[in-house]
Amino acid sequence: MKSQCDVDAVVVGAGFGGLYMMHLLQQQGFTAQGIERGSDVGGTWYWNRYPGCQCDVESMEYSYQFSDDLQQKWEWTQRYAGQPEILRYANHVADEFSLRDNFTFNASVNGANYDDASEIWTVSTDTGKTVTARYLIMATGCLSTTNTPDFPGLADYAGDTYHTGDWPHEGVDFTDKKIAIIGTGSSGIQAIPLIAQQAGDLTIFQRTPNYSIPAQNKPLSPEKQAEIKANYAEFRARGKMSPAAFGADFAFNPSSVFDATPEERKARFEEFWNYGGFNFLAAFGDLSMNMEANEFACEFVRGKIREIVKDPETAELLCPDTVLGCKRLCSDNGYFEAFNQPNVHLVDVSTHPIDRLTAKGLITNGKEYEFDAIIFATGYDALTGSLLKCNITGSNGLTLADKWAAGPTNYLGLMTTGFPNMFTITGPGSPSALANLITGIEQHAEFITQLIQWSQKRGYTRIEAEQVAEDNWVNTVNTRAAATLYPTCNSWYLGANVPGKPRVFMPYVGFPDYSEKLKSVVVEDYAEFRFS
Repeated sequence: MKSQCDVDAVVVGAGFGGLYMMHLLQQQGFTAQGIERGSDVGGTWYWNRYPGCQCDVESMEYSYQFSDDLQQKWEWTQRYAGQPEILRYANHVADEFSLRDNFTFNASVNGANYDDASEIWTVSTDTGKTVTARYLIMATGCLSTTNTPDFPGLADYAGDTYHTGDWPHEGVDFTDKKIAIIGTGSSGIQAIPLIAQQAGDLTIFQRTPNYSIPAQNKPLSPEKQAEIKANYAEFRARGKMSPAAFGADFAFNPSSVFDATPEERKARFEEFWNYGGFNFLAAFGDLSMNMEANEFACEFVRGKIREIVKDPETAELLCPDTVLGCKRLCSDNGYFEAFNQPNVHLVDVSTHPIDRLTAKGLITNGKEYEFDAIIFATGYDALTGSLLKCNITGSNGLTLADKWAAGPTNYLGLMTTGFPNMFTITGPGSPSALANLITGIEQHAEFITQLIQWSQKRGYTRIEAEQVAEDNWVNTVNTRAAATLYPTCNSWYLGANVPGKPRVFMPYVGFPDYSEKLKSVVVEDYAEFRFS
């Protein structure tokens, strides 16, 4: 006789993954307890409140599709929604489906241990409370653990410090202040234009230049929304057939860049530049697969940077020499234009890294810079950071940290062998950050719910991925990545932004193929899982 537990499932995280997972569990009659370290719902959109924070997937697609009533009633205001609007949406969903009461807020998981004898997870939090459950579902998000480099002298700095991924909820007034931003990834690129408008003086310390495409954001007209809502199911189906599960309203160009004349290439790149955003990579079908093809796109964007930025020396420093798209392609609202402002300065620290922080600022290349505040736009410990912080111990005392010492391994991005009844929503090994995350979240939450139901109907209490299935899946993920240009540069896809983190390409490339794989797993009665 197996031991009783407090609830059927513990759900860690109250972002979009945790909210939908909780909704499905409730809907199917399971008891569940949610745990969230923030004071309310929203996940990454709860923490990332920096100026200019905005989604790079269009609003009509970066939204739930499980409820047509929700789809029809919610009105988006922008083509690309900003953080405040997305957070309002998350709160609306929590209220509409009565999800908030099932979460304990202001509590961080500091331990999760599986007992082989009872087949129960015991989850502990920093509040001192524990909860036991048959299933542990990690909805901790891909970009939810901030990465602050361990600069020498960090504790010596007497001014204010901020991280874009943990921004004060009350906002920050930089009026007439002397500000530094370290980092020019997505959050830095989004924040810099707005902070530049407010700060008296802004110095950007660039470790690696980044490609960025204008978002071309604009108000979303009621007419456009109505047009999509009239055929929302068809719109969503088109989105799921695209490589990244978004771009339903956009015509991808499958042809090769080599099949176009120089004039046609330029016109095509211009068209996609003016359309804006992440879809620039779809200007030609081989941009993500062929280095020579990619270089045409690189040179086009570098040409745009040189046109926009008036100072030639600054423009060259801002021109990347990496593959376009091997790091997540950024979208912006006036990033390169900001460098034309007299109060904005660029310091390249790629060849002379920051030596240390001081009481008044920082030192690089023998020069000290003084600031009222320093902003770390230094990104996240992506995909694995939040999972490892929870100190998870699986079967026979195996810790997740030890299991993943050489990089994350799992099956389908959903289960890792040795950790029975533990699921990861949009974990490493799934399309995750290379796709529309809300679409991926719904797909995973539904798969997990169906798998639990299937196993319970057959009297099983323990679900685990077969080791051979995990090994084969890791090889599949690596093989698919190797066929692209993604692994050609140091990116957070590889964990390269975190010192000491294993260099492993973590996402699965290609949402439609991944979807077909999940369908085949169900048809084959979950043959690559082990039940007992």
